[in-house]
Amino acid sequence: MIKYQQKRLANGLTILVNRDSASKLAAVNILYCVGARNEAEDKTGFAHLFEHLMFRGTHRVPDFDVPVQMACGENNAYTNNDYTDFYITLPKENLSTALWLESDRMRNLNISEEACRTEKQVVIEEFKQRYLNQPYGDEQLLLRDLAYKRHPYRWATIGISPEHIERATLEDVRAFYDMHYRPSRAILSISADMPEEEMIRLAEEYFADIEDSGVEIAPIEQEPEQTEARRLEVEREVPATDITIAFHMGDRMSRDFFLGDLTSDLLSGGESSRMVNRLIKQRGLFTSVNAYITGSIDAGLFVIKGRLMPETSEQEAETALWEELRDLMTGEISDYELEKVKNKFEANMLMGEINVMNKAMNLGFYAMTGDITLINREAEIYRSLSRDEVHDFARRIFVEKNSSTLIYRAKL
Repeated sequence: MIKYQQKRLANGLTILVNRDSASKLAAVNILYCVGARNEAEDKTGFAHLFEHLMFRGTHRVPDFDVPVQMACGENNAYTNNDYTDFYITLPKENLSTALWLESDRMRNLNISEEACRTEKQVVIEEFKQRYLNQPYGDEQLLLRDLAYKRHPYRWATIGISPEHIERATLEDVRAFYDMHYRPSRAILSISADMPEEEMIRLAEEYFADIEDSGVEIAPIEQEPEQTEARRLEVEREVPATDITIAFHMGDRMSRDFFLGDLTSDLLSGGESSRMVNRLIKQRGLFTSVNAYITGSIDAGLFVIKGRLMPETSEQEAETALWEELRDLMTGEISDYELEKVKNKFEANMLMGEINVMNKAMNLGFYAMTGDITLINREAEIYRSLSRDEVHDFARRIFVEKNSSTLIYRAKL
């Protein structure tokens, strides 16, 4: 159970604080409600670019890392399709330093020609190295574009093409900053061994005077229901063929999210899971298998995939993947399987409550979903999932017209 207090400032900033009496450190997490899904189709990769730019310094603090290090702290960030997260851990006595730095770069970022030029080049090189010039690098890019036709989930956080970042103007970059990096688009969460009232007071001291632009955010176009199977086959210079099948499923706040998460672990959660046992150990069809959900805020994907053994035919492999999915519709799901997966989820949640940084991050994430109470209710939801619900989920989701199949073929 994570205890917290919450306050919303007049400028729109949400503040969440948690007293952690077991830690000597303070964790400061600031989540901006901006990810790749908030980008225009012809200007993608901007949220990821700002993950880099936010460390370039402000008009007051030319190097963000120096005062963090002087305060004996560490900091980092990450971006995904739904949000961007910045975090700092440091001794609790230096909490004010973290709040000062985060409040400063919320509205005073030094977006100069030199900073943009440097970070744009870094992002472009990352795109090339990780996605274009690496084996299997473009696999996820292809799958997204195949499964989504309208929703901005059809491109990855890195963007559609490095050309979008390359041609971004200084005005484009500043406009994106003004639109999204402001109090009403942010959630500040703090975990430290301090009275909650004191943490809120400090947060107000540094953030309350920041003005919010009040710019209205355009609604995101939702993906229409898929009505026919999709398929894409490509050849690449890779050592083995991959087969991936994706299915549309419910959003992060739906019960289908939890059913999908549980079902993916039934299939591939560990060495004793169904797909590992049947498709690798017993039948020897694949070198690796996996099932996972994307965990998106909006309607996401359930993905199943396998990397073929050299002697396995594509038809045999694809049929085997579908057999595993169909077995979930009517086949036996033992009490042991269900209990093992549920225990794993509960253990992971309990472990996540130990680390002070995890507490701050989780507070920010669940506040962003719109239902902060989920932070303490998810274990109960997983516990409540039944065998019949898993069967029903499989029958509704794993249908051919809802499938997008990518054959990522190794060149002979």
